Amino acid sequence: MKRFHIALAVADLDTSIDDYSKRLGQPPQAVVTGTYAMWRTGQLNFSIRQQPERSGQLCNVGFEDDEATGFTSEVDVNGVPWERFSTVEQDLQVILTYGVPVHPVPTEDDLIRN
Repeated sequence: MKRFHIALAVADLDTSIDDYSKRLGQPPQAVVTGTYAMWRTGQLNFSIRQQPERSGQLCNVGFEDDEATGFTSEVDVNGVPWERFSTVEQDLQVILTYGVPVHPVPTEDDLIRN
């Protein structure tokens, strides 16, 4: 499977998790409290980082690709970092960079929807 990846800086992680969970129609797959959250849908790998000084700015784009061997990053002609990684490699990078994620407990609204 290949998913487009986009990572954004946000002002407040918790508020952003609420907003993006509604927009994507699902809770994040992984959360590192106060720092990071990531969603995986059929087509998209979307992550956010709490960086108030860069709120709303693009951190990087790329592809989550099950055929990737390792993690690569390169910068395009416009200065945008592009990453390519497998699901396993991204999960490892999250732990090494941000800490061990917790999987969010479903809210009452999540249970009603499902």
